[in-house]
Amino acid sequence: MLRRLLPLILILPMAACSAWDGRMNSLGSPRASTPGASGQDSSAEGLYAQGMEALTAERYQRAVELFDMVEREHPYSTFATNAKLMSAYGEYMRNRYTEALGALDRFIQLHPAHRDIAYAYYLRALSYYEQINDIQRDQRTTELAMAALQDVSNRFPNTPYARDARLKMDLARDHLAGREMTIGRFYQTRRLHTAAIGRFRRVVDEYQTTNHVPEALHRLTELYLTMGLVDEARRTAAVLGHNYPGSPWYQDSYALLVDGAEGTESNRPGFVRRVVGSIF
Repeated sequence: MLRRLLPLILILPMAACSAWDGRMNSLGSPRASTPGASGQDSSAEGLYAQGMEALTAERYQRAVELFDMVEREHPYSTFATNAKLMSAYGEYMRNRYTEALGALDRFIQLHPAHRDIAYAYYLRALSYYEQINDIQRDQRTTELAMAALQDVSNRFPNTPYARDARLKMDLARDHLAGREMTIGRFYQTRRLHTAAIGRFRRVVDEYQTTNHVPEALHRLTELYLTMGLVDEARRTAAVLGHNYPGSPWYQDSYALLVDGAEGTESNRPGFVRRVVGSIF
């Protein structure tokens, strides 16, 4: 909710101050001063004010139409530049992410020094982030969201946008790790050991800050034991125990390697134990 109010907080006062003639309405935008034949102000100032009113009323399609009209009919006015950004925001609020991204890319290219350029980059990242798919589906959008969020963090490190971007990057990274775990488990149940190891190794190597790493290390221990690589299994379990000594995944790995040791709850048996149970 806060991020959706930011454009109204940040951009409206700027636009109002740029051409304010002393007449303000209750929304803080300039009152119409020169009505056209339809009874509405067709000046850049009037159209922009109507667009802001439409945004406040959550009539996003109408807001986009009005902001586009400002840019089309008054391209050299002081309101035209802000109208580009507000049109993109309206498209974002309509969940028309492709249109929002196109508008934001144009805005960033044409106005790299604009005072709200940080918000433009942030809104661009959100437009990717909110399209992230379930882990069962292709994760190309997640990768694009990660890159866009990283761009915000790198370019504007001391802004609220960067702080929120870093939080969302952590969530997106965890999402990608979850995707790798899902594929790895699928390969493991199909006894495609090498393919499964590749997926779990990627989680350990590339997503070290996610909460999927303990399970990935345990799955690797299981797979190495299944393949008869006992030394490799012990090394992997040692890494798991050193970094996550209290993890139930370490307890399961320890139970696989030490006779008489008990794992965690029986409703979450390891792969090796399932295989043994299926044989005997």
